[in-house]
Amino acid sequence: MSSNLKITARKADRKNCRVFGSVKYLNSEVDVRILNLSVTGAALETKTPLHASSGSKVRIEAENLGLLEGIIRWKHNGRIGIQFDVNSNARAQVSSYFRFFHQEIRPVLAVRQLRAATNVERPSRSATLTLKP
Repeated sequence: MSSNLKITARKADRKNCRVFGSVKYLNSEVDVRILNLSVTGAALETKTPLHASSGSKVRIEAENLGLLEGIIRWKHNGRIGIQFDVNSNARAQVSSYFRFFHQEIRPVLAVRQLRAATNVERPSRSATLTLKP
């Protein structure tokens, strides 16, 4: 992260994703979902608490990403921010994931909640289609 006028900004843009894996810290392992990802770091959501503090070294293992090493930068309400090690192979692995496996993820829950809140029903497709001879 870079700092400009006391405002912290990311070095690389993160993209939303839905990748499942695990985080290993010392002898413990926790299942996680990777929420967003960039070549410099990731945000994770844990299923159970991870007993590690900021600055702890961890390993992330996911099927489409492989093994990534990094440092915990923040923890809040079951979510963890990881900064990947500069000397690791993380940049190549994340770039490969985006090239071969990544599919753009849109926030599905927010759309469903919005429709329910406004109580708007969509007309059926058959009612909107008209055939002209």
